[in-house]
Amino acid sequence: MIKNYIPIYLFLLATGTSCVSAKKYDMLLADKVALEAQQAECEEKLAVATNAIQRLEKQRDELDSERASLQQNYTQTQQDLQARQKAYKELEDYYNNLVNTSGQLRGDLNEQQKRLMTAREELEATRKRNEELAINLQERERRVAELEKVLAEQEQAVAQLKKKVSDALLNFKENDLTVEVRNGKVYVSLAEQLLFKSGSTQVDPKGQNALQQLAGALRDSKDINIMVEGHTDNVPMNKGAAGIDDNWDLSVLRATSIVNILQKNGVAAERITAAGRGEYSPVTSNATAEGKAKNRRTEIILTPKLDELFQILGAN
Repeated sequence: MIKNYIPIYLFLLATGTSCVSAKKYDMLLADKVALEAQQAECEEKLAVATNAIQRLEKQRDELDSERASLQQNYTQTQQDLQARQKAYKELEDYYNNLVNTSGQLRGDLNEQQKRLMTAREELEATRKRNEELAINLQERERRVAELEKVLAEQEQAVAQLKKKVSDALLNFKENDLTVEVRNGKVYVSLAEQLLFKSGSTQVDPKGQNALQQLAGALRDSKDINIMVEGHTDNVPMNKGAAGIDDNWDLSVLRATSIVNILQKNGVAAERITAAGRGEYSPVTSNATAEGKAKNRRTEIILTPKLDELFQILGAN
């Protein structure tokens, strides 16, 4: 969610003071509109990807159920086939015996011939049905295996991405940043103390170093989309801060500063989206100083592209 900006310069002109020029306001407003569009696009893609994964998993479960049912039918049909083969052999033996008996058994022989023909037809029908069930079972198993393979590859890609990012950031303290996997995405959470001074949107040298190392791990990963989310605690902004009206502004501008550093260090701009969540997505309560510190963070969310999943979904 991106905040709707108040037309500050009209307000300031009305009160006779001027801290932000109309040009700068227009620039911020344009940035805000672009960020809203980018976030909406990203959220739409994420929703589509999440639905795609859920549909694939549902299909896999349905196919598992169908496969089990087909296996049961196949086993039963196989048993029926064996029973009919045995009965057919008995009838055939009986028929051969009848052929060698006296003429008084001719009528019985004709009846057994009819029974033998009927049994032969039933045996052939059962054999064909058994072959069809075997083919269907093999196809279901192939589709289940294909879906499981793609899902496993996606999980492996996320795990490899997490390791790559963690290795790139090994020299930073755990209370400065964390790397974890949630909902099929890699979350890199950077504490305020690593990146910014209080109320500032300028990244500190130590934070720039961390972002440069992260960019080095991501610049060649063309199939990774990057969302940079700024977060704050619930303490209101000092109204005297130039160009920053509230925590929404602060979170957005901090995210933009980080995006600029990633881009300058080789990460393609079209892969990155900047967004601000202000104080409205805390990880813990703001009731304590420690809780506020945890909420003042920037999250860099890494999402592998799901093109192959979409192709499998379309094929099925």
